[in-house]
Amino acid sequence: MTNLIKWKMMAWIGLFMLTVVSCKKVESPDIDSTKTGDFSIEFDNLVGDYGLQFNNTNKPYINAKGEAFTVSRVQYYISNIKVKKADGSEYAVPQDPVEESYFLVYGDNRGSRFAKVKVPEGDYTQVSFVLGVDSARSTMGLDARTGVLDPTTGDHETQGMYWGWNSGYIFFKFEGNSPVISDDQQGDPTGRKQFKYHIGGFGGYNAPTLNNIKTITIDLTKAGVAQVRAGYRSNVHLFVDLMKVFNGTHTFSIAEHPNVMFSEYSQYIADNFLDMFTHDHTENGVTSEDQL
Repeated sequence: MTNLIKWKMMAWIGLFMLTVVSCKKVESPDIDSTKTGDFSIEFDNLVGDYGLQFNNTNKPYINAKGEAFTVSRVQYYISNIKVKKADGSEYAVPQDPVEESYFLVYGDNRGSRFAKVKVPEGDYTQVSFVLGVDSARSTMGLDARTGVLDPTTGDHETQGMYWGWNSGYIFFKFEGNSPVISDDQQGDPTGRKQFKYHIGGFGGYNAPTLNNIKTITIDLTKAGVAQVRAGYRSNVHLFVDLMKVFNGTHTFSIAEHPNVMFSEYSQYIADNFLDMFTHDHTENGVTSEDQL
């Protein structure tokens, strides 16, 4: 039995216990589109067949190129959430207030893994979201970029998600270590064999530049439609496979590309974002008192 299967079994056991012990299921199938319910997307980070662990030198991960690596940092923005019904009608979560529409997921903070919004009652067969920060918001004044979008939060070398020199957000920050990186590798003067992938680029303000904004679309019909009702919460549980950073549509070597920032090659890594997200299950009818 692989670790991924064990991971999924644990998730399903937890869901079953939550359902049996504490969940109060929606009693009526009636839908009132004038009412809203709580809707959330849960981002559960994995690395291939294993759960995400930081600096796990005893059992490093291995990518498709056979390169061993450990992870030290994972952070990414989620925004522009939309839900769609079977009839094609769609609802886009308003972009304001910022605190209720833009989210920053920290791999080392389980509490940040939920993007919680309000949507009209309905049965939704599809959800989409942007991995990154849209160009419109990226070019607004600082008074419109508060909360997780505050450019002054953190510093560039650690938790910061903004390039002051480039006036743009880092959509996805993924860092770690690998023995395949040579000591004299350009971009790693520390000698600690670090890799850093800081991916951003919203298309440019006055002139066209890199555009690495990616819209992720998830079909909910196979693993659970989101049944949103007032007074309850529907939670879409996604697995986020960080191994796909290396092994997605484009497969690349850490040794050859240990540090990718605002460069042409960043587009290949951004393309791999589309392969990272998998819908595992949906929890419907969760009361506000229940914790997911």
